[in-house]
Amino acid sequence: MEWTRSETLGLASVQCTTCHGLGLRLVKRDKEAPCNCVLRSIFRICFRRFRQCVEKEKHLSHCTFSFTGGRDRSMSWGRKQEEYIADFLLMVRRLLSDDEYRIFKFHYLLGADWRLCCMKLKLDRGDFFHYVYKLEARLGKAFREVEPYGLFPLDEYFGGTTREVVAFDAPRKGPFPLRPPIAA
Repeated sequence: MEWTRSETLGLASVQCTTCHGLGLRLVKRDKEAPCNCVLRSIFRICFRRFRQCVEKEKHLSHCTFSFTGGRDRSMSWGRKQEEYIADFLLMVRRLLSDDEYRIFKFHYLLGADWRLCCMKLKLDRGDFFHYVYKLEARLGKAFREVEPYGLFPLDEYFGGTTREVVAFDAPRKGPFPLRPPIAA
C-alpha cells in the first residue's frame, strides 16, 4: 500500500517530534512510511465511528442497496453500520494478542480510565500508555491497509467514493440550445 503526503498531512499531529506535522517519516534512504501519529489518528477516527454505530438506536438502522466491485459488478443489500461494527471487532481480535486485547477491552470497550486499567491489569502508568500507543498504531495501520476493502477512509467503507471504480459519465451530445431553431 502506497502512502502519499497528501493523505497523511491532514492526519498528522502538528506537535509530533518525529514527522514535524508532515505525516511521513524516512525509514530507509528512499523509503517513507507513515508516522505513528498518523496511524493513531486513523485508529481514533475509526474508533469514533465505531462508537457512533454502537450507540445509535437499533430501530434507526436501515438496509442499503450498494454496488459490490469486482468482475461481476453486482449490487447487494447490506446493513453498513452493523457490518462496520463486526469488521472493526473482528480485526481487533485478530490482530491483538491476548494481553493486548485485555487492555483494549478494558480501556476502549468498557471505558475504564488509565488508573482503573493499571490497577486491574497490574501495570504501571508508563507501561499502560506504551501499550495503548502501540496498539493504536498497529490497528490504525491495519484499518488503512487491509485488502481489498479497508475500514479507513470511512467514506469509501460506507458507500461514498471508491478508489478503484471510476464514475460513469454519460456522453454529451453537445450544448443545448437556449431556444428552438427558427425554421427557414
